[in-house]
Amino acid sequence: MLFQTTVLHKVSCSGIGLHSGIPCKLTVHPAAPDRGIFFVRQDLPKKVKIRAHIDNVVESTLATTLGQEGVKVSTVEHLMAAFAGLGIDNAEVELDGPEVPIMDGSSEPFHRLLKKAGIRIQGKVKKFVIIKRPVTVADGDRQAMLLPSNDFKISYTIDFRHPLISNQYYLIQISNGNFEREICPARTFGFLKDYEMLKARGFARGGSLENAVVIDQNKVINEGGLRFSDEFVRHKILDSMGDLWLLGAQVIGHFIGYKSGHTLNHKLIHRLLAHKDWWELLEFSSEEEFRKLQITPPTHDFLS
Repeated sequence: MLFQTTVLHKVSCSGIGLHSGIPCKLTVHPAAPDRGIFFVRQDLPKKVKIRAHIDNVVESTLATTLGQEGVKVSTVEHLMAAFAGLGIDNAEVELDGPEVPIMDGSSEPFHRLLKKAGIRIQGKVKKFVIIKRPVTVADGDRQAMLLPSNDFKISYTIDFRHPLISNQYYLIQISNGNFEREICPARTFGFLKDYEMLKARGFARGGSLENAVVIDQNKVINEGGLRFSDEFVRHKILDSMGDLWLLGAQVIGHFIGYKSGHTLNHKLIHRLLAHKDWWELLEFSSEEEFRKLQITPPTHDFLS
C-alpha cells in the first residue's frame, strides 16, 4: 500500500488488435521508480516512449489511444486496468504493432501475465490523488463524476434499449483482491447489428466471438454465455479503472459513471487536473499517516 511497484521479470503475450485486426506481440519489462507506465513501438525505426498519461491521450472513440511525436498505441485500457488492479506503478510495455492485443476482451489474461511476472516492491513511496471537491462532466444524459471519499470505489450505471441488458448498476470498493474476482474477467461487448457498420468505420476488424461478448436481438450468441449476469456493467467499471490509472497515481475518491465512456472519463480527468484546489497529491511514509486522515487505500490483488 505504501511503496511503488514494478514487475519482477519481463513477460510476453501475443494476440490480435480488436479494431485494427493486426497481430501484435507485447512484452512488459520492469521500470525504475517514478517512471510510470510507458509504451514503446518496436516495429518503427524511431523508438518513441509514450507515457501512459492523460496528457498523451489522442483518441477515445471506442478505445483509449495514446500518442506522442506522431506515434500511436491504441486500446490500452484493459492492460491499464490490470496494472491498476495490481497496483503496478512502473513498467515499460514494448509492442511490435499499433494496438494492444485484445486477448479474450477482458483484463484477465493481462492480470494473469503480470502475476506470473511477479511484483517487485520498490524503494519509493506511492502517490495518491485525494479528491477534495466534487468534479462532474456531462454530455446530454451521460455523466461522469469524482466525489470525495476516504477510499477508492467505483459505481456505474448502464442503460441500453435491449431486453438482455436494459439497466444495470454495480458498486465496488477496490480491496482484498475483489478486482480479480469481480471485475477483471468481464469482457468487452457489442451488438451484432452494428458489426458491419463498425468495420466500415475502421473499428472491430479483429473482433470475434473469441474476444467479445456479441449480442443479437435478444440473446448472447457466444457459446457458454456470460461470465456474470451483469458482465456488461462490470466491463464498464474495468474500462474506467484503466482510464483513471492514466492519472499516474492512485485515486482516493468515488468515481460515478452514468452511461459514460472513454471520452467522458478523459474529460473528467482533464477537468480535475485543471482545478488544483479540487484535489491534492499526497505521499505517505507510514500506515499511521493513512489512519490520521482516515484514508483506506486499496489493498491490491497481489497482496490479497
